[in-house]
Amino acid sequence: MNLARPSTPLISRDGAAKAALDVIDEVGLASLSLDRVAKKLKVRPPSLYHYFKDKAELLEEVARLLLSNLAMTGDPDMSYEERLVAMCLETRRALLGHPNAAMLILQFFPRHMLLNAYEAVANADPYPPEFHMAVIEGTEKLTFGSALFAAAAHARDAAPFPPFDPSRFPAVARAVDRNPFDEEHLFEETLRMFLAGVADRYRRGALGQRVVESKHLFKAEVDPAG
Repeated sequence: MNLARPSTPLISRDGAAKAALDVIDEVGLASLSLDRVAKKLKVRPPSLYHYFKDKAELLEEVARLLLSNLAMTGDPDMSYEERLVAMCLETRRALLGHPNAAMLILQFFPRHMLLNAYEAVANADPYPPEFHMAVIEGTEKLTFGSALFAAAAHARDAAPFPPFDPSRFPAVARAVDRNPFDEEHLFEETLRMFLAGVADRYRRGALGQRVVESKHLFKAEVDPAG
């Protein structure tokens, strides 16, 4: 009997993370086990301990895998804002492609992996450096917040917005009724509103100032009954 080790390893950290992600997609995060991952890889469970000290380290690698392809791409003729929207949209789609695993980002947020993306965003940013961290922080939180809320709903097969009694929440009912966007396009428009605000604050020299624009709106422009 030949007990020699194979010349090519049967598994790798990346391969094990991909197998774990497949298992999570199939049975959910709570049902993930090293036994299931090993079975997917056609190896014995102890083999995984050559690559990961425990299940938590494997899950951290899965979180890394979810964000492994972030890049600021898009047509160079597009505005900075639209290229950033495209990047955020692709990130959101990547997480929603694996709704059962998306919550790992909360536990194992691999922010060090995003440094190249942060560098690309800041390097392409046409506004003064004083604005850059607010842009990075805002787009990051909008993207991951939207993705994680949506992933939680998808994982439970729930609607993105909970059912409610319109008579108790008439303002919310009007907002939902008049919203012209589907879930993904609403996310895009939210980003654009934020980035338009960045541009406006730069033009007005309003960095760090409070927002008071709504005080100047005409009451007649808001029709609460319509």
